[in-house]
Amino acid sequence: MISVAIVEDDDEIRENLSLLINGTPGFSCIATFPNCKESLKYFDNEIPDIVLMDIGLPEVNGIECIKLIKKKYSSLDILVLSIHENDQYVFDALCAGATGYLTKDSSPTRILDAIKEAYDGGAPMSSQIARMVVGSFKIQPPPELTPREFEVLNELVKGSSYKVIAEALFISEETVRRHIKSIYRKLEVHSKSEAVAKAIKERLV
Repeated sequence: MISVAIVEDDDEIRENLSLLINGTPGFSCIATFPNCKESLKYFDNEIPDIVLMDIGLPEVNGIECIKLIKKKYSSLDILVLSIHENDQYVFDALCAGATGYLTKDSSPTRILDAIKEAYDGGAPMSSQIARMVVGSFKIQPPPELTPREFEVLNELVKGSSYKVIAEALFISEETVRRHIKSIYRKLEVHSKSEAVAKAIKERLV
């Protein structure tokens, strides 16, 4: 029996999903919640196998809720079920720790199959979402950093200060600043933390 919890603020959608799951052999909806706060309280006492998570939740949105849940229950599989299809929502959800991502126009059979797939260790996605993810790797070439800029970026990832970077690479702190300014421009970021996050996410160093 696959136990499922639903976090969805739309009463009708939440009820229909619950009926679908409870009406299917091998599946059980053990709890439903209209917001993130109530789900977190429940998970302190009982953990489902799969969580169906909406993105557009009140107060704490679904992406932030995923982060909170994964922080406490890292092994819990969360499957997003959302109306949002733009790439930022998709990538933010996956980076937050979502196991998979379905759109709400998915058929009941596809939703059940996705729950089973996630339970079995897969990463189910709607076909259009999967195409978006694959397409992102095709259309985003790696940034054209110089060898020296890669060295500076690597030091940033290590947490090195401008002074330490300058000493390690035998250059002045002013030169370090110029390199970092160029790195920010090429990576399309505005801070050290954003540069480090992008470098790790895109495996640049």
